[in-house]
Amino acid sequence: MTSARRLVIKIGSALLVDDETGAVHHSWLDALCDDVAEAHAAGQEVIIVTSGAIAVGRGPLGMKGHKLRLEEKQAAAATGQMRLAHAYQESLARHKIAVAQVLITLDDTENRRRYLNARNTLDTLLKLRAVPVINENDSVATAEIRFGDNDRLAARVSQMISADTLVLLSDIDGLYT
Repeated sequence: MTSARRLVIKIGSALLVDDETGAVHHSWLDALCDDVAEAHAAGQEVIIVTSGAIAVGRGPLGMKGHKLRLEEKQAAAATGQMRLAHAYQESLARHKIAVAQVLITLDDTENRRRYLNARNTLDTLLKLRAVPVINENDSVATAEIRFGDNDRLAARVSQMISADTLVLLSDIDGLYT
């Protein structure tokens, strides 16, 4: 991985968020961001694709313990995304690294104009040495237009920015090649 110029790291909810409380695992995130900072200092361009907004947003809205309807997921995502972005910002600020939140929908990767706009934004952020933190825009995405999971989003982003390496961090067993 040290030879990769552009690196995309996808982080699954189960690693990032406590299932019981909905709190961000700050010590885990800090350790990950220490590694991101090391890669950044070595000149690598790093993009993070994160999950977890819905999981983080459930608690503050009192929606723990039951299956969520689409509109409840959207509300939880909107609430949780703020907390999630703040956690990344705090963790990377320890290394004086600028963080940028980028929310993407499936349409942003399929509509040519929107695709080019997203790619140009990401390229500019990387040139400015910021670390983009990307999530699907779950507050507006509906079941019919969602990526389904952020593994697919990470793959699309990797292709969009011509990443050399994609790393999927998950609690799911297996090795994907």
